[in-house]
Amino acid sequence: MTEVISRPATAAPTGPTFGLTKFLDPLRVMPVIRPHLSWHQDALTVGMISTEVRLHSQLPPTTVWAYDGYFPGPTIEVRSGRRLRVTWTNEIEGRIPLVAVQAPIESAPQNSPGFRNPDGSLPPGVTPIEGVADLPSWNVVHLHGARTGGGNDGWAHNSVLKGASQLAEYPNEQPAMTLWYHDHAMAITRFNVNAGLAGVYLIRDREEAALRLPSGEHEVPLVITDRNLDTDAEGNLTGQLLYKVPYVTTPAGQVLHLPFSGPFTLVNGVIWPHMDVDARWYRFRVVNASNARFYQLHLVDEDTKESLDHHVHQIGTDSGLLPRPAGLPAGGLTVAPAERADLLIDFRELRGRRVRLTNAHGTAAPEPDIMQFRVRDRDVRDRFRLPEVLSPSYVRLHHGTTIPDDHDHIFIGLVPPGTAGEGHPQMWELVEITDPAQVPAELPAPGILQVTDPATGALRTFQRVASLFDDTTSVFIDHDRWAIWNFIHLGGPTHPMHVHLSRFQALARHRYELDPVSGAVPGFDVAVGGTTAPLPAPGPGRPLDPQEEGWKDTYQVEAGEWLAIAGRFDGATGEFMYHCHILDHEDEGMMRPYVVMPAEAARFHIHRFGGGHHHGASANDTRVAGA
Repeated sequence: MTEVISRPATAAPTGPTFGLTKFLDPLRVMPVIRPHLSWHQDALTVGMISTEVRLHSQLPPTTVWAYDGYFPGPTIEVRSGRRLRVTWTNEIEGRIPLVAVQAPIESAPQNSPGFRNPDGSLPPGVTPIEGVADLPSWNVVHLHGARTGGGNDGWAHNSVLKGASQLAEYPNEQPAMTLWYHDHAMAITRFNVNAGLAGVYLIRDREEAALRLPSGEHEVPLVITDRNLDTDAEGNLTGQLLYKVPYVTTPAGQVLHLPFSGPFTLVNGVIWPHMDVDARWYRFRVVNASNARFYQLHLVDEDTKESLDHHVHQIGTDSGLLPRPAGLPAGGLTVAPAERADLLIDFRELRGRRVRLTNAHGTAAPEPDIMQFRVRDRDVRDRFRLPEVLSPSYVRLHHGTTIPDDHDHIFIGLVPPGTAGEGHPQMWELVEITDPAQVPAELPAPGILQVTDPATGALRTFQRVASLFDDTTSVFIDHDRWAIWNFIHLGGPTHPMHVHLSRFQALARHRYELDPVSGAVPGFDVAVGGTTAPLPAPGPGRPLDPQEEGWKDTYQVEAGEWLAIAGRFDGATGEFMYHCHILDHEDEGMMRPYVVMPAEAARFHIHRFGGGHHHGASANDTRVAGA
């Protein structure tokens, strides 16, 4: 691992950098590992260990959990269609290296290090999060975006303790794309990932190779995370990872916890690094591996503050290449937790300049800078030219053509914090009530949603049938069948929704207006948890950016939006998960299972909902919200 010079810890003032010098340390680049051939089978062994790393050269070492001792883990690179078996071994000694506390937001804001008074006492309301300090290394690896069988997918309950291994097989029958691997242990994913368990996984194919994109030292993964650190009695940063989450108390006395967010932005495990680059094209594989933070990426000149976004071109998303290059949106490229962006930056006209990658998102840390690029003032030879077409194999999905009329619908309600007295946002699995006699006579009723379909204008009544992970499974999809997932967001924070196994395209966004006081969709009774009357059809939503027309596995769903995404479930079979990728939300209940199985076997499967094996709509229901 790259070592940096040790410097004394500095006192942490109240400023945005808390005493650390920005852009002091060089960017680390994780080592690349490729499978070796063993008995005609590609195989790797990756060990999870506890180790020490320097997040900044002005900090003492920080204890982290890391894959093969690297934070982030090594970049695994494979060829499309070449099967890989990985033995993930848990060799981690000791308990989790986090100090975890909860604090009233007014007395100990999350975007500040430390949590104690100078005399070592705790401010009013600040308490340890019970049980975190006792957590053993109980881990399971999920290869995010992989088409692999349910037994290899990193099922949350299948975590292993020290001394045990997880065996996983990845067929890699996918086009070139940027995946990433991370811990997915039931109820404690937020802690395990914050402790360091994440890494990049690249799939290569011939279509990508034909583009002759920047490669070697000119292709660099950028794993962006945020962290918090503890302080000692003198206010010095100790390097100890601090998991501090704020809470607010509503006028009704309800306590609402906010997700983790830290004041220090790291790229490849280094706080505010710099990278020396030549005046040529570079390819950056950006991964947002933060627990909850969104990044709104801009490239700016360090001296003039001039926008340099026109030097940035996006060529890929979560699940592969875009059909053609796309510029950054006018407001910057927003990357939610778990989303990836494959970017090309043209430094040819920036010789001798220093430019910064910054975060302009509203939930940004006090310090908006992410990293610095130092463009060398020298001539270089670069023959790369930006191609007009990136992926000739790309096909845009449309209802009735590339999406067959015979497909399934799945409806998911996203409801605001405080609904029916619950302190966290919730995810409701919905089944349509087709018998009018089964609709409650009086509304609102708990778990009953009445909506107007934006495609047909028809009134549809849905009943919540599941919310928590261990509720009865109700989503079953035939193998090789298309399904359209409808996420209906009735109020609360933006949720990056991730569905395992398949890749998707967004069909359309529709939008409800929000009540300015409650922040919920008018007509949804937060106290009861149901609609007071049928919601009108949502109006047009924000248009899809060119980036959203690509293949993805994680989608941002804003409050008031109805988002429909379509995917084909042909990659594998088994039991999988879908969830919000704000890890605090996932661990607090916003995660559910679903099953993919052969149609021939599904006909014999007896389960609770619907009588048939399709969820939410009949096999011949061709209605597509917004298609």
